[in-house]
Amino acid sequence: MSLVLVEDRDAVRHVVLNRPEKRNALSAAVVEELGVALRGAAAEPSVRIVVLRGTGAMFSSGIDRADLAALAADPTKLREYREAILTIWNLCEDMAKPTIAQIHGACLGGAAELALACDMRVMAAEAVIGLVETRVGLIPDLGGCSRLPALVGLARAKELIMASKVVDGTEAERIGLVNRVAPADALDAATGQLSAELLACSPVAVGLAKQVLNAAARPALAGTLQQEVAAQELCATSEDFREGARAFAQRRAPEFIGR
Repeated sequence: MSLVLVEDRDAVRHVVLNRPEKRNALSAAVVEELGVALRGAAAEPSVRIVVLRGTGAMFSSGIDRADLAALAADPTKLREYREAILTIWNLCEDMAKPTIAQIHGACLGGAAELALACDMRVMAAEAVIGLVETRVGLIPDLGGCSRLPALVGLARAKELIMASKVVDGTEAERIGLVNRVAPADALDAATGQLSAELLACSPVAVGLAKQVLNAAARPALAGTLQQEVAAQELCATSEDFREGARAFAQRRAPEFIGR
């Protein structure tokens, strides 16, 4: 069974996470297939818009538990592991075509960072989204710390990340985290409406506008992405992360020790 499906709706390509029995957790195999699908979409001339979504109950629960456990056991693998994922997440931002994350159910951790790398987000009102890494002794290091402030402002980004705050679709739209919100049964139609508005515009102009807007909004992105991984390496060797990983695997609240 393919872990990532591809569905064309005229000029809109849907790239679909397809691991519903694991809440679309982002394992190494899922990430690899996602990279193939995104590169294919970027290279296909007939595709003008890319929509990312998930099957089953939610968009994605984030990075796979087994991968987190492996990093806790051997933090020296962090930089290599993170670089492989970030390269694929960045495809959403770097390709000339508009990318839209269609979020239902939940979108957490690394999956939320994938959504942040997209140009726009459409979310079900009752769905939830959050960067919850500090709950396990880590930081969002797949672009979350770098991209979120440009969307919601620095103070709000600090609250969302430092407190691992999770918000629903209505609140996410209010603070600028997502572009549009709709009832769950109208989510697909809302994404279709946004896609239709984009398709009515020149693809060349849209692609160039995307490039300039990204440069204006995040002129220091490359530098902050490197700061993220350097900070994460410190987190990954801490007792906080070892305890956080144990707690995550055991489905309990971690018992962090104060400084």
